[in-house]
Amino acid sequence: MLFFLCTAIIAFVLTPFIINIYTTKGWLDNPKNKPHVKKIHATPIPRGGGIGIFLAILIASSIFLQFDKYLIAIMVASFSIVLVGFFDDIFDLSPVLRLVTNFLASLIVIGTGIGIAYISNPLSQGVIHLDWPQITFFLFGAQRSIWILADVLALIFIVWNMNIINWSTGIPGQMPGLVAITSTFIGLLSSRFIDDPTQFNTMSFCFIIAGAYGGYLFWNWQPQKSMPGYGGSSLAGFLLAVMSIISGAKVATLLMSLAIPTADAIFTILRRIIAHKSPFLGDRGHLHHKLIDVLGWSQLQTAIFYWLASLGLGLLSLQLNTWQKLITMLIVFASVFGFLVWAKIVTLKKRHDQTITA
Repeated sequence: MLFFLCTAIIAFVLTPFIINIYTTKGWLDNPKNKPHVKKIHATPIPRGGGIGIFLAILIASSIFLQFDKYLIAIMVASFSIVLVGFFDDIFDLSPVLRLVTNFLASLIVIGTGIGIAYISNPLSQGVIHLDWPQITFFLFGAQRSIWILADVLALIFIVWNMNIINWSTGIPGQMPGLVAITSTFIGLLSSRFIDDPTQFNTMSFCFIIAGAYGGYLFWNWQPQKSMPGYGGSSLAGFLLAVMSIISGAKVATLLMSLAIPTADAIFTILRRIIAHKSPFLGDRGHLHHKLIDVLGWSQLQTAIFYWLASLGLGLLSLQLNTWQKLITMLIVFASVFGFLVWAKIVTLKKRHDQTITA
């Protein structure tokens, strides 16, 4: 609790300075100058929330944690993500360029040995080891190894979560609350495992992450005074993915907690490809858009729905074995897919009726 509160206070105090700098410089997300159908806000709002979040995590980690090669790599990669986010705030970088930088940031931590060494076997009580095949070589006077399956799976897992969290930022408070809950949940679970390769306390670091996003939530809450930007959302996905790997390889737990954003992301990619559109270009077809546009939910209701879903699915994962978790995720995916298909049909019918009336 100490780590959470201290980091939350730091993020809370730092964010107004970032808001002032962005406002003074005119680095605002103005829907009138740059209209887009996906945007919810109607007034200019500064981005850059990721900068204050990163600084809060860095300061708290410097105070409370012991730095080792893993934490240093995490901080270096996090800085690179926030730096890309800063330039995206100002210049709106290409989605492809941002994706490339996602891979580069992920490779920084994977290069220190953070990989998915095993996954639970859905057919038995054991695990499936991913430490083979290996590539062994000498570098800087020492023998080193690349675990191909473990590292490739970690790379895909980290980059995937960076993007699905980024796609869950459409509603004020939606992403910070989701991340604070999920990170706290991973932190509590990490105390059950002893295979943590790091010297710093991963449970404490999870609470630091939760505190940073929890402290920022005040400024991103309605009416939002700051937006996390690409840096803040991608950083969240990166940190959650990395911590789920090194704190007991709880990959399935994170997948369960983020089942709804994951299902939304998969459906969005498939929908855009089928429509012969780029899967990287935003639209108003995400789940949070449909909850508002079709069901008439408020932004507050939508944000809280994401929070409760993450918390509920995460708690449920504690009671399920690997096979049951897979079945649960398939049920969640089917439910989200079914709702989004129904929402699409309702939207098309409404447009058709409006055309006839006109």
